Amino acid sequence: MIIIASQNGIVGIGEAMRVLQAGGSAVDAVETGIRLVEANPHDHSVGYSGYPNILGQVELDAGIMNGRDRTTGAVGAMQGYKHPISVARQIMDRLPHVLLVGAGAERFAAEMGQARCDLLTPEARSVWANRLLQDIPQAGPDLSRLDALPDLWRWVALTTDPERADQVSYFESLMGTVNMIARDAQGHICAGASTSGWAWKYPGRLGDSPVAGAGFYADDRYGAATCTGTGEMAIRASTTRSVVLRLQMGLALGDAGRHAMHDLDHLGGRFLSRMSVILMDRDERHMGVSNDEGRAYIYQTEDMAEPAKTFYTHVPTRQRWDRPVNQDTE
Repeated sequence: MIIIASQNGIVGIGEAMRVLQAGGSAVDAVETGIRLVEANPHDHSVGYSGYPNILGQVELDAGIMNGRDRTTGAVGAMQGYKHPISVARQIMDRLPHVLLVGAGAERFAAEMGQARCDLLTPEARSVWANRLLQDIPQAGPDLSRLDALPDLWRWVALTTDPERADQVSYFESLMGTVNMIARDAQGHICAGASTSGWAWKYPGRLGDSPVAGAGFYADDRYGAATCTGTGEMAIRASTTRSVVLRLQMGLALGDAGRHAMHDLDHLGGRFLSRMSVILMDRDERHMGVSNDEGRAYIYQTEDMAEPAKTFYTHVPTRQRWDRPVNQDTE
């Protein structure tokens, strides 16, 4: 049995392992572990106290896949509920659908008995307001004119620019995600992801976390993968599905990861940034690959009293970011 997680999963990985040790399923473990991250007010990239979109609304995304049969549930752009991973789990268990977004996801959450919650904490609101007051003076001194701006889209490339993040910890809070992969005593695998999305994003934006095959994927026969970073890249390249497909084709774990990063390196377009992938094969061998040097993830097996940290393999890829936002489009 094993649990693998992004570093912010440290608050949930121990409880997730206790679920496995008590005979629980990999799906139970992933949901349990991620819920604790979603409830952590100190993590501004996931759940409660997550940084909001450009209008100051906290929109949550999450997805979960059962590798036993690849059943999947996901939610996107959901407001007002703290635990999108549990709503995603209930979609997987109760509906013929895979993905619910916006008002539909919120209605379903209420029907499932989830409690409403004000997700925007004073700390997160303060950071949002200070950032936008610097970047968008047209919004007014109290941001009261922000929602009325006729060209809100022009400012998103500036406010979401990863190169404006001066410290790694700040970058993580802007674009972070909690990823978790579990393999239980019966050999079943689950992968899940949850995020408050890209800070200051355009309203309604979905990243890779609620998209099966982009931000998460699991198949008992071969393995699993999850992503953190610029979700648009993982969506375009179907990154986690490509990892598991390469394992299915017989590639070694390291080769599967490096091929996935090389595929990202061949993406074109105006917006390419950081991406990290955690992958595990069906025999619980695991590794991470990242274009961001020095990153680490955590893991814990049933015979470990505490989780351990290990570093991603660095695979450089091209990065670029179009910064002008005040010129007319062609």
